[in-house]
Amino acid sequence: MGKGLSAILGEEIAKVNKVTDAGAEKLVGQVAMISLDAITTNPFQPRSNFDNDALVELAQSISELGIIQPITVRKNGMKFELISGERRFRASQIAGLEEIPAYVRLADDRNMLELAIVENLQREDLDPIEMAYSCKRMMDELGLTQEEVAKRLGKGRSTVTNFLRLLKLPAIIQAELRDINRNESLDENSDGITSVVFSMGHARALLNLPSEESQIDLYKKILKGGLSVRQTEALAAAIKKPKEKAPKAPVQPGMKELGTELGQYFQTKVNIQVKPNGKGRIQIDFDSDDDLQRIISKFNS
Repeated sequence: MGKGLSAILGEEIAKVNKVTDAGAEKLVGQVAMISLDAITTNPFQPRSNFDNDALVELAQSISELGIIQPITVRKNGMKFELISGERRFRASQIAGLEEIPAYVRLADDRNMLELAIVENLQREDLDPIEMAYSCKRMMDELGLTQEEVAKRLGKGRSTVTNFLRLLKLPAIIQAELRDINRNESLDENSDGITSVVFSMGHARALLNLPSEESQIDLYKKILKGGLSVRQTEALAAAIKKPKEKAPKAPVQPGMKELGTELGQYFQTKVNIQVKPNGKGRIQIDFDSDDDLQRIISKFNS
């Protein structure tokens, strides 16, 4: 996901701390691999309590899938102060990682950072998750609204919103979307069939499901069955709003007793259903052809 700082800046690593320093333009907007030991937490972090069980779950996900979203740090010599991503930082420590991918910020790099992010977003080979996180960085680190991000990118606000919504998907599905440019043609034929198993259309359909569990379950069905986007949308709609069973007609007063009396007469189970409009039906059970003839004979007697 990123190179070490030495690969980006060479031996002048420690000297680059401001945008006016030589080599600063090579660093801002890049993802660098940084040793966890070189990172200190932000003393002004408003959040002080972290759920240990949730951190362990995140650590397991990181062990299996790696870091999906880099953390953000501020450089000061060869040390780095954490700006955002403390949960990922702590979970990476639990997972036993030695280094972590990070966006590196300098003391006065706001304008340069915005230019770097916008330039990165204009690349044609970005995957949807890279797009989503770049938009999120502009909002979180530059204080921009969705409308302002969309304006800077020359896109509609709904496009930015759709990318940001992808970040609500489970990590395993985000990881799948990171590989989307490797094997996908985004053009669908008239039947809604793409040339690959999983696409942005599939991801948008999964966003309509109510829980991560249901999203992952349908995601696995997509991969296993090669479902099209339209098939996925139909399944997602069915899961979100299952077909309601028709309510049973209320039992009218005296019908149960009458059914019991008829059952005794025919010597079998008799069920009487009456609708609110007065219409209804009588159901008489029989066990065999002979039993049916016996019941018919009761009618003729």
